[in-house]
Amino acid sequence: MNYSVGQVAGFAGVTVRTLHHYDEIGLLSPSSRSHAGHRRYDEADLDRLQRILFYRELGFPLEEVAVLLDDPRSDPGEHLRRQHALLSERIARLQQMAKAVEHAMEAKKMGINLTPEERFEVFGDHDPEQYAEEAEQRWGDTDAYAQSQARTAAYTKEDWRRVQDEAADWSARYAALMEAGEPADGERAMDLAEEHRLHIHTRFYDCSYEMHTCLGEMYVADERFKAHYDAVRPGLAEHLRDAILANAVRKA
Repeated sequence: MNYSVGQVAGFAGVTVRTLHHYDEIGLLSPSSRSHAGHRRYDEADLDRLQRILFYRELGFPLEEVAVLLDDPRSDPGEHLRRQHALLSERIARLQQMAKAVEHAMEAKKMGINLTPEERFEVFGDHDPEQYAEEAEQRWGDTDAYAQSQARTAAYTKEDWRRVQDEAADWSARYAALMEAGEPADGERAMDLAEEHRLHIHTRFYDCSYEMHTCLGEMYVADERFKAHYDAVRPGLAEHLRDAILANAVRKA
């Protein structure tokens, strides 16, 4: 049996545009075409697409996925074992985040005031203010850390809820952008990078494009921050870093 591009998109939960892109870059070319020239996918194509989507979900860049799948020494069983190990690690991370969210929900329901540490448990085992301080130390004479401390000290629970909702909405839209195959230097990605900068600038401390670029590098270099972003969408930390840099260049 073979299937149309629309059918495969429906099976796999991806867009037709994504399948067209995979074909254009040689990552997944359909085995045949109809008399009218339309793409037709067979069972082997579906198997390859499944492996591609596994690796994409785990954050592998398309170029690396192509190398892994086209290696003549590769073993399908080894692909599955590697993906199982990586998925198990991600599941453990997401379970940790789910527990933190449940704790925050229970505290809100009972009217309990969370400490700053508890408020940010969802980000992992680090204090987000640490990164503002690191940015200050690295980039010289800036009052970013002091600004952040002063602004957040006055926040109410409703303020924090609004901050979290804004961040969650942004994360969902950025993940959707990546799912659509948008490049980091595209207009949509740069616009969301600018929105990310303005969120920091408005809610925490004055965030210049130079400082934002510094933060983007730290999102990838620091494993705790990388885990936070990649839990939203694998590969998001690197994609966002590149979008931040592209946006800074655009604004310059």
